[in-house]
Amino acid sequence: MLFVRISIRLLILPVFICTFVAMARIMAIDYGRKRTGVAVTDPLQLIANGLATVPSGELVKFIQSYMAKEPVELIVVGQPKQMNNEPSENMRYVQAFVTHLKRTLPQIPIEYYDERFTSVMAHQAMLDGGLRKKKRQEKALVDEISAVIILQAYLESKKYRLNL
Repeated sequence: MLFVRISIRLLILPVFICTFVAMARIMAIDYGRKRTGVAVTDPLQLIANGLATVPSGELVKFIQSYMAKEPVELIVVGQPKQMNNEPSENMRYVQAFVTHLKRTLPQIPIEYYDERFTSVMAHQAMLDGGLRKKKRQEKALVDEISAVIILQAYLESKKYRLNL
């Protein structure tokens, strides 16, 4: 009987803790001129998950709609850089989007995170995952996976900074 009581308490405890410790999600954006990959964390900010690929012109509306359902505490935007650490030509589009997003959602902090090689890593992840060639050629899937990679790298760097 004692074992059953302890087991039930152990099952209830994580649910109880999660109820009070749950945080808002972090969202990551791999912005492109045509379409944008979006990823979010779980409420405990441990795991990055792909959310969607959205036409870039509809992105702000999509974010607002998502935030009406789920709390988001931070948006991480992929920062396009060249190999010499200079901003790439796409950076001007990303900056214009971020400026618009800051005006629209002033209460949400926005951070940049280096997105170099995310497309290459996304293609490699698709290969390693055994996706067929036709599926690997879907640019929308590559954008979403790139957003997941940006978010996961951001989470790992945050964890590293906290451990220092």
